[in-house]
Amino acid sequence: MLKKQITILLLLVVSLFSPAQNTTLISENQDPISYATISFGNGNGLFADDAGQFYFTKKLYSDIDSIHISALGYKKVSLSTENLPSTIVLESKVNTLQEIIIRGLPKGKFKIETLKPTTHDDYFKCWLPTIESEIAVFFPNESEHIKRLKTIEIPIKVEAKNWEKRKQKTKEKRPFSTLFKVNFYENNNGYPGEVLTYDKITFIATEANEAIYELEVLDHNLIIPKEGFFISLQVLGYTDNNGKLLPNKKYQEVKTKRGLVKVSTTFRPLLPFTGDILEKRTFVKRVFLNDGAWVLYDKEAIDNSNLLKAGLNNYGLGYTMEVYKTKE
Repeated sequence: MLKKQITILLLLVVSLFSPAQNTTLISENQDPISYATISFGNGNGLFADDAGQFYFTKKLYSDIDSIHISALGYKKVSLSTENLPSTIVLESKVNTLQEIIIRGLPKGKFKIETLKPTTHDDYFKCWLPTIESEIAVFFPNESEHIKRLKTIEIPIKVEAKNWEKRKQKTKEKRPFSTLFKVNFYENNNGYPGEVLTYDKITFIATEANEAIYELEVLDHNLIIPKEGFFISLQVLGYTDNNGKLLPNKKYQEVKTKRGLVKVSTTFRPLLPFTGDILEKRTFVKRVFLNDGAWVLYDKEAIDNSNLLKAGLNNYGLGYTMEVYKTKE
């Protein structure tokens, strides 16, 4: 009996003094701040979940002594990882969203405009998503009619559980459940600029999904700017059976001659890239590095991509839109 009591006491002590904890991000109104970015300052980082929580432990990230927190609409915060508080309040910034995004629709009929996605079934022509990378695709606005985005058509590729039998479509698929965040940006001189909405738009892809994931966005009332816009995909991580973001480690440590190197974990599904789109309209950025600067996905900007070497320089997102015949 005494031995059992000592064991319980030791567990309580470990629990009290463990450096691992959940930290919750909230606004000045006490609302949770979903999917905030937590950067480690070394090109790595993680994300808060839908409840504004993130899990940090020295066991997983022993070399990190400070973090930098950012979220759309809030001022950035930098903190030491020593004795992180259980709750962090982020101060809001002035809303800079353009009026065009929240204006009303004109009265009158509309027609549906469709851009079909470009996809394929080749494992070796796909992007391997990581949480440190975000992919954005540009779509021009080629008419003066008011347009509202209805759906996004997202090409994905799942994998067979048995690699040797991957070409047999009836074979069992490799299981996964991955949370993606979708962002929308204005066109800033050909590059992704300010966000077009602060709405948190996410979806979960699993091995049961088809080759094209259709995401409904009509309720977000996204009116297309006359200069065109960007749609981006960003992996947040794997989820549990309830769709909750898991606090799993996002990097693997690989021993090299230069010492331990952190290699980003790749997530499923794969994203099929294509060489069938003539215009170069795909951009990428390192979320936790270089202040998230965007670069064109092109050989002149990126010199170590096997996809680019094979002539695959675009991600073939598609969409449907409501196009209104009358003007405001």
